[in-house]
Amino acid sequence: MRTRAFRSTRSAHRRTTAAVALLALSGALAACSTPSGDPEASQDGPGSAASESRSPKPAPVRLGTSFTDAGSVPIDAPVTVTADGGTLDTVTVTSPAGELAGKVAGGTWTSTALLEPGTDYLITASATRSDGESVERTRSFHTVDLTLDEQTYAAIAPLEGETVGVGMPVIVTFDLPVTDKALFEKHMRVTSTPAQRGSWYWLSDREAHFRPASYWKAGTEVSVDLGINSLPAGNGIYGQEDRQVSFHVGDAHVYKVNAQTHQMQVFSNGALLRTIPITTGKPGFTTRSGTKVIIEKFAKKRMNSETVGINRNSPEAYDIDDVRWAMRVTYSGEFLHAAPWSVGSQGRDNVSHGCTGMSTADAGWLYAMSRRGDVVEYTGTDRWMTLENGYGDWNLSFPDWKQGSALS
Repeated sequence: MRTRAFRSTRSAHRRTTAAVALLALSGALAACSTPSGDPEASQDGPGSAASESRSPKPAPVRLGTSFTDAGSVPIDAPVTVTADGGTLDTVTVTSPAGELAGKVAGGTWTSTALLEPGTDYLITASATRSDGESVERTRSFHTVDLTLDEQTYAAIAPLEGETVGVGMPVIVTFDLPVTDKALFEKHMRVTSTPAQRGSWYWLSDREAHFRPASYWKAGTEVSVDLGINSLPAGNGIYGQEDRQVSFHVGDAHVYKVNAQTHQMQVFSNGALLRTIPITTGKPGFTTRSGTKVIIEKFAKKRMNSETVGINRNSPEAYDIDDVRWAMRVTYSGEFLHAAPWSVGSQGRDNVSHGCTGMSTADAGWLYAMSRRGDVVEYTGTDRWMTLENGYGDWNLSFPDWKQGSALS
């Protein structure tokens, strides 16, 4: 055991002696390698590993957004995107419906279109890092979910592709109330060829009409564009979707009814086509004077006095199943129609309950040429048409009409 220990001690001594000699030799070699006149050459230079470890790393690039909860982003405010730690170059925001419009300005991307509710969006952005490298970052978000009770839908008349008369207003009906009418009206556009100035008028918080200053010109092409999707209507309600409708204005049909002379003149594009003997409302059922517009047409129409407030037990009661060639001009029940039972009074007396009656032949002829939106101008009575009783839009002067705009 002692012999084994002695050998171990000598071996250790040899290793120590060799290490000292090697260290001395290394020092001599290092001293000999220093170039003359460059005393710092033996220190860590800029390209050395130690220098690289001390160089600052570029800051990471992260996307900043205007929302805090990515799972429930509001739809009534623009989305903004920034690049923290770099310079924003491009941004694309997409959803299953397509790309969301927006633009970069001053280092911030801002959406220029409203978001769709209940929709997943993906942000893809490129930015330049502080070291000049281009990097790409992505982020997703989901917009708030809205129920139908939180969205208002806009129905439009006329219908797409419909041909109407020169008195037809554009009628927009909302199924839920719009309290921010001014904001909505800014996004409700009507254009026409040829161009004609016009204005909106709000009859209520659910109904808005547009009409030109005077009757549409015959042959006009009209386009209606409601850009109300996701637009806040007020009280937590939003526009449900954008709507677009285009329609055509036909010939200028204007019918002039005189309750005193018991005659109706039928004009088309300014030319008198026919003068028709008629009867209008008798005392107690006076026909309204003013400008009316044909609302709807029926080849046959049941007419029951109870629908206009006449009790079935009244001596004035009536119930006729198949009145021919009926064209409604008021919501309260005034029509143009065939009245073969009153032919003896037509052209002489007013014997109806408010409707304009004529012979079956004349009514059929007029019905065939007429369309929704044709104008019927009544004179000769002291009872007046009102704005809301049908398409009563033309009973206001245009200056008064414009006062009904939310932007007036």
